[in-house]
Amino acid sequence: MKRLKTFLIYALIIIGFYFFSEFIITVGLNSSYEDIIRKDNVSQVEIYEAQATLVNGKVKGVIKDSRGNESLTGKYVELDFYSKRDNVVARKYIPIETTDVNTTQEFSIYFEAEDVTSYSIAIVDEKEQGELNTELEDWERIAIYIGLFLGIINIPNLLAL
Repeated sequence: MKRLKTFLIYALIIIGFYFFSEFIITVGLNSSYEDIIRKDNVSQVEIYEAQATLVNGKVKGVIKDSRGNESLTGKYVELDFYSKRDNVVARKYIPIETTDVNTTQEFSIYFEAEDVTSYSIAIVDEKEQGELNTELEDWERIAIYIGLFLGIINIPNLLAL
């Protein structure tokens, strides 16, 4: 009976630690986002959230057709993200699927780029060949995990020196 009580106490401690750490992580991540500045005046795209941390960010908004006579269907919204020195550090495209007259399309896009302080939006007919993609491929992630694992198992050898 005593062993079962001890097991229950350990289980409660682990569960409590899990919920505590999830809470702290969520609060920490949400508090590290800061608003970024918009540098254009495209009226067809309305942004209601644009924030970035030191290494990534998010943009959420609505695409609406306010021109009336020309449909935006088949075009792209190009988002360029700038560092504090006005260098383009990332570029993303959002396909406009349907924005006939008086219709809207909501979007949310996440990006990985360092030190983003501002962004600009443009509506373009097609994607450029040189889309800046800063996300890691699957094989690159696996290579990083393998390198991390090899480094961790080598720590005792380094400490022995």
